[in-house]
Amino acid sequence: MSEIRNIKLEILRPGPAHNQLISPLTPYLALCGADGPVTVNLPFEQRQLLVRLERLRYFIKDAKVAQSQREAELRELGETIGQMFGQVPALLSELGSARSDKKKLVHLRLSLSAFELGLIPFETAIAPDGFPGSGSPLFLQTNTPVTMTREVRRGRPLPVEWNRPPRILFIFASPDGLATVPAEKHLTALRRAIDPWVAVKDDQNEKLKEIKKLITILPEATLDQVRQACAKDEYTHVHILAHGATYDSAGDHRYGLALCSSTRPGEADIVDGERLAIALTMDRATACPGRSRPTLLSLATCDSANVKSVIIPGGSIAHELHAAGIPWVFASQFPLWMRASNIYTEVLYTRLLRGADPRCVLHELRQRLRTSCPETHDWASIVAYATVPWDFEKQVMAFRDEQTRKKIDIKFARLDDLLDDHKPDKQSGNKIKIEMETLSSAIRQELKEWREDPVAQSNSKERSERLGLSAASEKRIGIAYHTQQKDENKELTAQAYQNACEFYQKAVKSETTNYWAITQYLSMLAITSQTSEAGMSLLKDNYSNLWQSALQINQWQLPATKGIDRVWANATLAELELLGVIFGNAQYTKKNAKLEIIRCCKKIMEICTPDEFPVRSTVRQFLRYANKKIWYRKEWADLAQAALDSLGYTKPEMTQDQDQDSKDES
Repeated sequence: MSEIRNIKLEILRPGPAHNQLISPLTPYLALCGADGPVTVNLPFEQRQLLVRLERLRYFIKDAKVAQSQREAELRELGETIGQMFGQVPALLSELGSARSDKKKLVHLRLSLSAFELGLIPFETAIAPDGFPGSGSPLFLQTNTPVTMTREVRRGRPLPVEWNRPPRILFIFASPDGLATVPAEKHLTALRRAIDPWVAVKDDQNEKLKEIKKLITILPEATLDQVRQACAKDEYTHVHILAHGATYDSAGDHRYGLALCSSTRPGEADIVDGERLAIALTMDRATACPGRSRPTLLSLATCDSANVKSVIIPGGSIAHELHAAGIPWVFASQFPLWMRASNIYTEVLYTRLLRGADPRCVLHELRQRLRTSCPETHDWASIVAYATVPWDFEKQVMAFRDEQTRKKIDIKFARLDDLLDDHKPDKQSGNKIKIEMETLSSAIRQELKEWREDPVAQSNSKERSERLGLSAASEKRIGIAYHTQQKDENKELTAQAYQNACEFYQKAVKSETTNYWAITQYLSMLAITSQTSEAGMSLLKDNYSNLWQSALQINQWQLPATKGIDRVWANATLAELELLGVIFGNAQYTKKNAKLEIIRCCKKIMEICTPDEFPVRSTVRQFLRYANKKIWYRKEWADLAQAALDSLGYTKPEMTQDQDQDSKDES
């Protein structure tokens, strides 16, 4: 079930988008929901609105505006805009019906075509009578949480690909004559945001290489450097920290952002939205073909969402960037204080990279700015231009799942690194034990939060998948302790294996046709059960039918699979054949099982190369069955080796010390 309720409000007028002054005489058509259009008039004259907006700029001609005057102006503007929203009966009806489900966030999509409407600070709206939280800021009240984004009205939907591996481009500039921007604080916020996905390395140079895979920095950037960076690599997120500045365009004043000049060192180059959009959406080099297009752009720049002039074509910087095809653009319609810009960067990227929905993040950001910067109205300054396709929530969920998996993989990679017995700079045993416990605890906490996600609770297939990953993670934790062959780890190993067994069992109950989960459940039962003849006989009696069911479901579904799904299906079938030595029925023979394992593994190699993840993962699983330090049993040793041989696995050459260790083991 969707956790966000979408309401779209379109405000239209005839004629070109530019060259129209705000006037109470101009009729606008407002469309919302299934109701017919209603006529709306703005209660402002152009000059009057500009004067009122000027009072929200903190300073007028270097004279500070009194806080009481700013707050009064903000309140009056908000009430006027709220009354304008109240002229649309369908909007009142939609918000009223949303009150019945207080758990849902309401997303108000404001679609605008006229540039003069970009001057109106809709984000300051005070909820009128009948709206949720009547009398309080509409987008801050918690009675029925509401967030609002703006969007450019288009004839064709803008494609959005949210689920991409994140890579951030951080651009900052403070040309001579302008105050220094807080680049270090923004970089610290970005660095903290990406930290869970940075591979842990003891060597600082190696760690820096890992950081550079996720973030690129352009200090004191010129527009040419931005263009070259975007032409070379693909960035999903772009964060720009620079001063806003005015420039002349066709005899009129507009707002741009101050980058460094490419031709006049030290001087500022005031870049408009059109030039910046061209640089950010360049055709990439032939080695990485396609047009560069970040999914999200954040502007920590004063007035980056301020239209300033409506006489000539072109809206604010944010408007033009969104119109140029960037799906999500965060900007500021008023001057933005440095402290607020730091909070803005921290909240935005920390939450987004964890997989939060940007609409929820926007709502959280406003509330955080209101509580942390009470002497400002920066909470009302933040504007988001956004495109939200019909499958956006699925894309966000897929991205969140992928980010969760990556975080866990990073921690497991560190765990594997700690257990590398022949690493030259191996840490002390006690230090390794402490870090292993910390990593195991962090992995379990991540998985617990993931399993408790409402989506997993409402979807049996999704719940089964997350339970299966939890089980696989517990299994890897158990293996990590198991391979150390230490008496103090036996209890930790047994507990992790028991946890894995329980999670696999729950995954099977959640989705009874999940043959992969059944296979792994049987595997853990075989590994954790007694090895006596009586114990094996009891295991077969109790679970032979389950093994047969998994085999049958796999064989039914295998012909319909394609590509990577067929690889995983064959890998599972090969493992089921191996487990047949424990659970197989009267028709099972070890000779036929070996032939079937070889056939499945060869099918895998026809689809994938040895370096691809599915092959490496399958090899790793069969190595566990073959390794005397992990799951070795004489019953399945030759079957595991047959799988490894068919997958092209060759045992790494041993050093002299490793060879001696092997002889000592023997």
